[in-house]
Amino acid sequence: MSVENAAPPALDGRTLRDVMSNFCTGVTVITAHDGESPLGFTCQSLVSVSLDPPLLSFCPAKTSTSWPKLREAVSICINVLAHDQKDMCSAFARGGTDKFSGIDWEAGTNGAPALDGALARIEATVVNEHDAGDHTIVIAQITDLNVLRHDGPLLFYRGGFGRFDA
Repeated sequence: MSVENAAPPALDGRTLRDVMSNFCTGVTVITAHDGESPLGFTCQSLVSVSLDPPLLSFCPAKTSTSWPKLREAVSICINVLAHDQKDMCSAFARGGTDKFSGIDWEAGTNGAPALDGALARIEATVVNEHDAGDHTIVIAQITDLNVLRHDGPLLFYRGGFGRFDA
């Protein structure tokens, strides 16, 4: 049997989730400010794309009600969550609520909310989007970044949260 003629196997969503859950990811909250109120959502798909120019990528779901509002703001802040910020992660993962209720933050240099207690902050400007099935691949150019804490990150693995200490 030739590999060229072989039909790709049929994949179901549950199997894909089960296999991909073996890849540990960090957890971020991506924020923006629309001039009237702060906006944000939890995101696990952050990746560095390029050093020159400094680019990153993340992938919001097309069902997200938060991403279309953040997209309009253009300037965003990626807040890398620490191991002790699971409650913050959950707050920003919910829809239809005031995600910033009880959350301390300050405006970053680009105006996007910088969340207190984050391990690191990455400020960026959205430069491109690509269709990718049930998600959108967003490319953003980094405009400022810094490490705020030297502690363990919040990690997502096999449907649960944990930490890593180097």
